[in-house]
Order: sequence, then C-alpha cells, then structure tokens
Amino acid sequence: MKRRKFLINSLLGAAGLNWVSCKSPKSESDHFNGEEISSNAPEYKSGNLSQGKSILDANEKIILASIGAGGWGTNLALEVGNLKANAEFKYICDVDDTRGGRAISELGKIQGYEPERVRDMRHVFDDKDVDAVIVATPTHWHTLAALWAMQAGKDVYLEKCITHNVSEGQKLAEAAMKYNRILQCGLQNRNASYNWQAAEYIKSGKLGKIINVSVTGFLLGPVALNEKQEQAPPDFIDWDMWLGPAPKVPYSISRNKSWHYYWDHSVGMCMEDAIHQFDLMRFVLGNPGLPRSVCSSGGRYSNQDQREIPDVLNVIYDFEDFTINFQAGEFCQYLIKTAPEIRYSDQFPDWTTNSTKIIIQGTEAMMILGRMGGGWQIFGNDGEKIDQLAGRFPLQDNLLNYLSCIRSRDVPNANIVQGHLSSTMLHYANMSFRLGNRQLKIDQESEFIKDNPEANELAKGYYREGFELPEIT
Repeated sequence: MKRRKFLINSLLGAAGLNWVSCKSPKSESDHFNGEEISSNAPEYKSGNLSQGKSILDANEKIILASIGAGGWGTNLALEVGNLKANAEFKYICDVDDTRGGRAISELGKIQGYEPERVRDMRHVFDDKDVDAVIVATPTHWHTLAALWAMQAGKDVYLEKCITHNVSEGQKLAEAAMKYNRILQCGLQNRNASYNWQAAEYIKSGKLGKIINVSVTGFLLGPVALNEKQEQAPPDFIDWDMWLGPAPKVPYSISRNKSWHYYWDHSVGMCMEDAIHQFDLMRFVLGNPGLPRSVCSSGGRYSNQDQREIPDVLNVIYDFEDFTINFQAGEFCQYLIKTAPEIRYSDQFPDWTTNSTKIIIQGTEAMMILGRMGGGWQIFGNDGEKIDQLAGRFPLQDNLLNYLSCIRSRDVPNANIVQGHLSSTMLHYANMSFRLGNRQLKIDQESEFIKDNPEANELAKGYYREGFELPEIT
C-alpha cells in the first residue's frame, strides 16, 4: 500500500485519526507550587500545526546542527549525512569534548568539509545560517533545547523520550504552533508503511471491538550499577551546562554516563525505550487521547540497590472502552528485542520471547505487532494464523520525513502533539510509581491529575535558576 501523508490541520483533543474515542469527565481544578492548575484545555489544543510556506528553494541545502553527540546523536547525524538529501551539518555540539569526533570526521568525508565543534548550543541558535537541529541530549535537556531552537527560528528533530514531564509536552506543542516550526519526534514507527497498514486493518473492524491491549518494554538485565564517588568534573566537560535545568549536584561519572537511572535526567531506562511501543500502539489504534486513570506497581527486585528507577514496572491504563496493560523490566536475558536480520527482512520475531511486542486483542481476532520492522501477524481461534505483513526498520524514513517537512512545511508524521501524548502516558506511569503505586485519576481536559497536588508537582517538573523554560510569546 502506498504510504499516505498524515496531515493534521486541526488539533482538538486527541488530534489526528480518532476512531477510538474517550469521553472527558468534568474538569476540576487543583493546585501545586502555590499556583492554580487550570481545568481548561492547554493552549496547544486550540492551535494548528500547519506551518505555512517554505522559505527554502527546492535546490537549496538544508543547514543542520547536531545538539548532543553521544552514540545515538552521532548515529543520527551520520544517517542524515548518508541520505544524500541535500542537507549538511555546520555544527556538532556537545558539552563533552570527548564526544562528536567520529561524527565530525565521517561527515567531513561525506560533505567535503568538517562541521565545527562547539560546546554551547546557544552559539548554534545564534547562527542565522542554521535551518534546523537534531536534539539528542539526555532527556532533561530536550524541552529547553527545543524551545530555544524554535525561538531562534530553527526547526527541530527531538529524540525520545520526548519530554521529561507532562507540562513540557504542552509547552512544546504550543511553541511549535506559535513560532510556525517543524518539530519532528524521534518516533520512527509512524513512518513505517507496515504500521500504516496495521492501522487500516484495525480500523476495518476485522479484529472486532478492541477490548484489551498489552505492551511490553523489557531490556536485558540485571544491570549492575556501582555508583562512583563524587569528584571534581574533568576539564573536558562543562558540567554546569550538562546539568542545565536539573538540580545542581557534584560531578560523578555514574550520573554522567548512566543518566538513565536518575529521575533528575530521565524517565527511566526501560521507559526511555518503551516510548516507541507506546507511540506505535497509539498510532495503530487511531491516536486515542489520554486514559481516565493509571495505576502502577513495581520496584527494584533483581538488584536491590540505591537506584531510583524500578527494574520491574506493571501499569494498568483505564480507558472508557478498553484497557492497556504495560509491563517493563530489566531483569532477565531471555526476553530480547527484534534482531536486525528480522528488521530488514520478511521474517517475524519469536513472539514468545520478544521483549517489545504489542498485543491487540479484539472480540474476533488478535494482532501481535512488532516495532522497528518486526511486522505484524493476526491470530484467530485455536492459534490459526489469519494474516500477516513483514516490516522494515524505518529510521531513514523518519529522517527523510523531517527533511521533507522542513522544505514543504507539511506537518511531520511523528509530530509533537502525538509525541507529547505518548510521552505523557509514560509520565503518568512513573508518577503513580513514585507516589507509592497510587491510582491517578486524569483530568483529560487539562491533562493533569485530579485531587493530587503531589502528582501535579511531578507533572510540572523542576528547573534550576538560569535554566527555566521561557515563556511562549
């Protein structure tokens, strides 16, 4: 099937395709940090992601900068470089001087000149030559970096997990609309043709009424973390800038290199990865809105150390017409991701031990869906295989969609509204866990939590002085 453009011209409520509906209960107000949480819908819901006309000529190069040059940031830059899509990198930016060398060297060979290495991203944003950026920093920096970029007139490709808390996604969506910026999320499953066909299959009603959905997000484990002592930061890193909005703490190599295990910087190791399953699940179900309630159960069981992040988490999301069960963990070696030889072929995973599968159960049949090229299969009574479609890894398609939208000003397939809603599903799960596995009742209009000031503190987040989120004006 030819992949269609996913255009969003009006963004109300859940936005996008909406044939799975959730009615919003009556709104109530709450308070946190001495401020009232409005029960009204956030500003982005009354906006529009249509970005107007392109200012680039068809043959004009897109000038890019990479913000964050670790392993994945380097991979993204080289993927773009190898696309031969008339786009070049002027800067590779990282606060750590030991990072980015490979990207600079390899891009030099591809482009004919090496990008300039800079430490402070604000230098990139001040350069009028730069059209767009790729943000692949630790998660606590995502929103501030993207807001600064959009306020400087840059389009943004923003890596997952898209946000660090609920309010950040609302602000990013509002900013993209206010400043007429392209904001593509690193949620590449929305640019895979096999997932479009999975969505069409479900929409056709062949599975019957969807009753229950199961999502898994297991990583290999257990993983030991022998936390290193705090020390003076090495000369090659700007530690204050690395921390950015996060609380001021002394340098430790554990926090620097294993930031996924600290709430100050991450949404959790498994959650940082499971955002892909959540976003794909929402996409094929027609982009439903937010649940009525969320309840988590979990803790540290395989390694009972001082890490704040659970190594096992089970979550129940209650929608009006169906439920979602989410399981995540980092405690075993037998649950594994889909292998590369499957992602780039017509093969299917062994679903029994696949760690990132989505099971969609209807009254007539069941779909098992794999992310990042795993394909999908349909099963009926007595294990009968009814239908199937293989898939391919869609990273290049997602990057091409970003570059195409920079030129066309079309709404990206992995746009910020859907990235925000998918990220918010994970934020709710973490909030429930961090508050003692309490059930959270969601105000679906405001997207905050009913009658729970502690939860709304977490939903708003923390920003160190000098690194507060700017107002959208």
